[in-house]
Amino acid sequence: MDKKRIVFKVGTSTLCHGGKGLKFKNIDGLARVLTDIKNEGNEVILVSSGAIGAGVGKLGLPERPAEIRMKQAVAAVGQLELMHIYDKMFGEYGATVGQVLFTRDDVDRPNVKQNLCGTFESLLLLGVIPIVNENDSVCIEEIESEHKIFGDNDTLSAVVATLVGADLLVLLSDIDGLFDSDPHKNPDAKLIPVVHEINDDVIALAGGTKSSLGTGGMVTKLAAAQIAGECGIDTVIMNGSQPQNLYVAVHGGEVGTRFALREKYT
Repeated sequence: MDKKRIVFKVGTSTLCHGGKGLKFKNIDGLARVLTDIKNEGNEVILVSSGAIGAGVGKLGLPERPAEIRMKQAVAAVGQLELMHIYDKMFGEYGATVGQVLFTRDDVDRPNVKQNLCGTFESLLLLGVIPIVNENDSVCIEEIESEHKIFGDNDTLSAVVATLVGADLLVLLSDIDGLFDSDPHKNPDAKLIPVVHEINDDVIALAGGTKSSLGTGGMVTKLAAAQIAGECGIDTVIMNGSQPQNLYVAVHGGEVGTRFALREKYT
């Protein structure tokens, strides 16, 4: 198998039980499979949401706070909790992880962007799995929906994929992929296995669904696929509750919805 550089993004709904803490089974499965994919000879980067969700559980709050400064405080607690669990669970399978936090401003500044790319390259050279999140404790754009920059890390993951020259972007969520109608309303809705162009019809299918702890939805995932596609990177949207299916995605099999936009942009 050819060596691949793959960016995986996992959403809050996959990582957190509402306000009752982290979904350890999902995190353990993710750590096991991503380590195994790395051991196959691939380079793995994980973009992780869940800082605020983890903080809500750690602090025993009844719900995600509404006030910006409270969100930032909860994110500070949750990011520490999340990285502690990642370090422990990836470590159980022999993998080393490193934390990378940045904001959109960093990407827009050439010198900082160059240093950021160098950090990723060095971590991958050392065999480390970088775990990326936007720095919620100092940046309000990602946590404040009215001014979202990265869009619950969906767009962030696409930005990371383009920065590192990834071969594939995989977005893990609580949905199986893009359907031809709303599966919550239509039991006969059919999963769309491959999309070659993101047009108005495809965007209309996305709706605006999102979870109570996350801020993203299918619309932000389409935006991420568009960004990646413009750089010749395929994107797969799939359910994160079954991490074993990541092998299928990485090896080019049919799982979730694959956005193969290369023909349009190359």
